[in-house]
Amino acid sequence: MAMEIWKLVFFQLLSKQVTSECLQLIKAERQNEIINSRLINEVIQSYVELGVVEDTSTQCNTHQITSPTLTIYKDYFEIPFLEETEQFYRLEAATFLTHNSIDQRLDEEVHRVKSYLHSSTLGILIKKMEEVLIHDQLHVIYTEAKVLLYNEKNSDLALLFKLVSRIPNATDKLKEIVEVHIYEMGIDAIKRISSGALNNPKLYVETIIDIHTKFLKLVKDVFNNEQSFIATLDRACAKFINNNVVTTTADTTTKSAELLAQYCNILLRKGNRIVEEIDLEEKFNQIMVVFNYIENKDVFLKFYRKMFAKRLVGQLCASYDDEELMISKLRYACGFDYTSELQQMFQDIRNTSKNLTDQYGTHCERQSLRDIGHDGKYSFSTSHKKIKINLNVPIKSVEQKDIEGLYRTIDADRKILIRAAIVRIMKQRKTLKHALLTQEVIHQLSSRFQPQIPMIKKCIEILIEEKYLERQLNENDMLHYLA
Repeated sequence: MAMEIWKLVFFQLLSKQVTSECLQLIKAERQNEIINSRLINEVIQSYVELGVVEDTSTQCNTHQITSPTLTIYKDYFEIPFLEETEQFYRLEAATFLTHNSIDQRLDEEVHRVKSYLHSSTLGILIKKMEEVLIHDQLHVIYTEAKVLLYNEKNSDLALLFKLVSRIPNATDKLKEIVEVHIYEMGIDAIKRISSGALNNPKLYVETIIDIHTKFLKLVKDVFNNEQSFIATLDRACAKFINNNVVTTTADTTTKSAELLAQYCNILLRKGNRIVEEIDLEEKFNQIMVVFNYIENKDVFLKFYRKMFAKRLVGQLCASYDDEELMISKLRYACGFDYTSELQQMFQDIRNTSKNLTDQYGTHCERQSLRDIGHDGKYSFSTSHKKIKINLNVPIKSVEQKDIEGLYRTIDADRKILIRAAIVRIMKQRKTLKHALLTQEVIHQLSSRFQPQIPMIKKCIEILIEEKYLERQLNENDMLHYLA
């Protein structure tokens, strides 16, 4: 009865004033003033209890007390409280972002609900806070993220990431910002050393490794090593490693693959003092990081195989164990087929005597390979090519004429791989549309290089001429395999 009288006589007249006074106290507390929160708590309790009265009055003559509906609390306090909260934080949002911790403000509001508001307010209050302080400030937050990245303020960036993560899909833009930053830092780092890097594999590759190491730490420390941010790092590194001022100067996107292979040669070749000063296995792991970003893995293999042969024939391997370790890492990354020739060469040379110049020709003859010719050049065949090593001159690292010769064979080698892939696919599928065949070829070979569509089309035409394939008469883009 008392609560009904309170509601009918006093509440209807004083509720707006009482609620307003409570909101003023809360605003004062938000401005770091000390208030008597017990008064607010008592008002909140009375509003909740009024909900019980209202709920029982709707029961048909039962007067049974049920759980409160919270209608009075929500209509007369929570709604104006949320409106006041939005107004307060919207006016101060930019200031909070610059001078205060939004995370701290969220914690304060959680404490406020637990201290003297009803628990049902917590969820909607936090959602309103996130909307005002984070969602509606994302453009400012993203701008701040760029500044923090540039100035390497990783601890502040980690807090910013924590906030952005509270908003669905808001980290997508942050990933774009991070990717652009890593890419630009990579491009800039290579540009600074470009004058010497073109002919200095160590400088070039270790610059790339330093950039990757730096930003891998960023992903771990700031972005909790989340897979999506690891993918962001991967995309950025792949772009600046395969296309930068060094590759542009060399006028070929395969330059990175060539320099990486030459860097391996520096580490594995006898007589390099650097080998004695570093942890080679760690270096090999770093090489594999860069290798995984290289698009032209076939070019890397071509140069690696050339220099590997020279190390073997010239007895210039610093360590057979290190050679075997490097080959095993390549095999793990690309499969047995990728390293099969390297492995065979390695086994062949280990089965021969130390006098390679005198006896290697006899050994290779058993392998159906060509002897040393009258010009003093020793040749051995691979599946699709021949590599020649002149034994009458001192064995050096890959010279310019070797480089030019290797590059001249790249397209020819790739056409062979593409044709083999086409035959393999069509033999399995029997019938396939031209576009789908092209997609499948790209998919199968992309781990070694990026096949160009015009080259794939040309290879298909050659196979049609050679009667491996034929076009369907009534459907020109449908291809059939001819057994």
